[in-house]
Amino acid sequence: MYQRFFKRLFDFIVSLIALLISVPFFIPICIILLCTGENEVFYFQKRIGHKNSWFQIWKFATMVKNSSQIGTGSLTVRNDPRVLPFGKFLRKTKINELPQIVNIIKGDMSIVGPRPLMEVDFKKFSPQVQAQFYNTRPGLTGIASIIFRDEQKYYSNILSDPHEFDKKNIAPYKGKLEIWYQNNISLTTDLILVFLTAWAIIAPQNDLVYKVFKDLPELPEALR
Repeated sequence: MYQRFFKRLFDFIVSLIALLISVPFFIPICIILLCTGENEVFYFQKRIGHKNSWFQIWKFATMVKNSSQIGTGSLTVRNDPRVLPFGKFLRKTKINELPQIVNIIKGDMSIVGPRPLMEVDFKKFSPQVQAQFYNTRPGLTGIASIIFRDEQKYYSNILSDPHEFDKKNIAPYKGKLEIWYQNNISLTTDLILVFLTAWAIIAPQNDLVYKVFKDLPELPEALR
């Protein structure tokens, strides 16, 4: 029942309040983006959403145009040359994700859920995981987003193709995490994950998530 009705109601009310609070902060960000980088304010891209349907995700523009077709494509590494100077700040603070409040109000996304992926990354999951991954709406944050809040470090420290490393090590674990979330979805779980997201911004190296949720799938050796 929570997933069908109250989760959507919770998403709509909280995101509407968040949008009203955020508007005064959006204005200077928009001005800075118009005057720097490539003079783009918002970035729109097709992502996979609820029941594997497509939607347009909103973000503040932080990278050069056509960045998904340059360098490491859909994956971002540390000191990625495609990231613009002001974009580094927006990405580090996660402010670049805030325009997705519009997606939540529209019903494309939820506050908590699996991150909406590009098709190239979604295909890294097994067919079984693909069939279940988006049984709930994609989220602004989620269990995998918290655990992989510094995902760039994995791609920056390997010598092999980052996409192959992602497919072999990260994607399978993300799949397990999101299935865990669907099996434990509740208002309490969502509120805890929102708190853990905020805490991860304040203390990026913390492992509180594993202490709070003791039944999470075990982290693979390759990711420790």
